[in-house]
Amino acid sequence: MNTHANFIAGDWVAGQDLIQNINPSDTRDLIGHYAQASRTQTETAIAAADAALPKWAASTPQQRADALDAVGSEILARKAELGDLLAREEGKALPDALGEVLRAAQIFKFFAGEALRIPGESMASTRPGMGVAVTREPVGVVGIITPWNFPIAIPAWKIAPALAYGNTVVFKPAELVPGCAWALAEMLSRAGLPAGTFNLVMGPGREVGEEMLNDPRVSAITFTGSEGTGRKVAHACVGRAGAMARFQLEMGGKNPLVVLNDADLSVAVECAINGAFYATGQRCTASSRLVVTEGIHDRFVAAMVQRMKSLKVGDARQAGTVIGPVVNATQLQQDLSYIALGSAEGAKLVAGGQHHGLIEGRPGFYLEPALFIDTHNAMRINREEIFGPVASVIRVRDHEEALSVANDTPYGLSAGVCTTSLKMASHFQRHLQAGMVMVNAPTAGVDPHVPFGGRKASSHGPREQGRYAADFYTTVKTAYIHP
Repeated sequence: MNTHANFIAGDWVAGQDLIQNINPSDTRDLIGHYAQASRTQTETAIAAADAALPKWAASTPQQRADALDAVGSEILARKAELGDLLAREEGKALPDALGEVLRAAQIFKFFAGEALRIPGESMASTRPGMGVAVTREPVGVVGIITPWNFPIAIPAWKIAPALAYGNTVVFKPAELVPGCAWALAEMLSRAGLPAGTFNLVMGPGREVGEEMLNDPRVSAITFTGSEGTGRKVAHACVGRAGAMARFQLEMGGKNPLVVLNDADLSVAVECAINGAFYATGQRCTASSRLVVTEGIHDRFVAAMVQRMKSLKVGDARQAGTVIGPVVNATQLQQDLSYIALGSAEGAKLVAGGQHHGLIEGRPGFYLEPALFIDTHNAMRINREEIFGPVASVIRVRDHEEALSVANDTPYGLSAGVCTTSLKMASHFQRHLQAGMVMVNAPTAGVDPHVPFGGRKASSHGPREQGRYAADFYTTVKTAYIHP
């Protein structure tokens, strides 16, 4: 039996139980068995991270840079292997999976460089003879909780900066995708980190996650997942007796792509197809609301329906597959329930939405991308995050109504506009209420060296990625010096 253990205090440790990792493209395919950590083992991991903190916090920038760069280089060297594993366990089409692996490698290498560039300031005081030094220091033990939809990239953009800035880590990946997390942990176990600096605890949130949230030795929690769970994380961090924990939340979106009358039709369609349906729509940055002005609406819908016919749904690792399966049966049922809800609300399904239990003899969670028209922004399918390959077209009169509808959402992660007018592009870039705005580009897809995050119910706390990551993973110290 292919069994994968937790990594605690520098050792591989069996769990209290095992779960099976199943391929959503072929449910007969068992990827492996993965250990489930207990509360006691999680507490041991936290204690190990706390004990390792002084040594790692005092390590040299070069030591941290070398460790992170080694991991980045190994990810690159094993890109094909890791991409295949990612596609196999999460269902992301292989080209997208390979792109995610590349992004993870780039993130580790970026933060290897950042470890050598930790900023600080020196300035004169208003008092004669006094100097002032402003430095950044590690926060402490960082608890990392990641989702299933980006099983190597999101762990990378949390783990790499945490270690780069001298923190120690307790990492809980999503139960659905332990394979990539374990592979990443195995690489980190050989990167020269002192025992306890990095710990992997796989297991359910009700045990592993809660233990991380409630332990006062965990100084910061970074979480990506649902809004409901994010609010629980925030409540736990604020409600602690004694010192509250710092927290960072990325919680989803209901992202608009605005298509104006003057848009290049082919560009708009490709932006919508990529943003709404690639990665099976299982991205918090997916453009699930297509806000289209009436002068281009009918042509846009016709072109979308035609383009969707070319999207091959199939095994994520098969050549030519564009849309892999939904991640599991629960997510598939959620997607199907929203498709039924859309029809019940009066929307017209003009393409896709069919579930296929078998494709080329493989039993899996296959769902054709779905496109609704005749929708309005008050419908639940346009208010709630579906997290699947389901998109709605909302017809509007003009650019003013388009902007109003685009901003009429509790979320504010990503937004896009397709237009050939520099004036309109600048106007929407300024007035869209989102943390990230794309002009003539899909709403999903951010470079590894730039800040990632949103507004409103989508995000809370400092941005992730890029140099902005220092705002979460470090604390600022001001020192006055009198010779």
